[in-house]
Amino acid sequence: MARDLTTALEALDAGNWDRAHEIVQADCSPEAAWIHAHLHRLEGDRGNADYWYNRANRPHARGSLQEERDEIKRQIAH
Repeated sequence: MARDLTTALEALDAGNWDRAHEIVQADCSPEAAWIHAHLHRLEGDRGNADYWYNRANRPHARGSLQEERDEIKRQIAH
């Protein structure tokens, strides 16, 4: 799981939103839901992002996108 999520984050860092989305969409873990929320926040779809934050049981991000992505990476690495 963590390896797939790391791959999703690497795809996102490389500018491949679609690949990152494809990976997290196939994973039902809370961590994948958090990345899914981040992806929809990135594209400006706050309603869809809010749905995924709820699925991830995470607070809705308020900081910058980069701050959130860095936090996701820290959490996935553990």
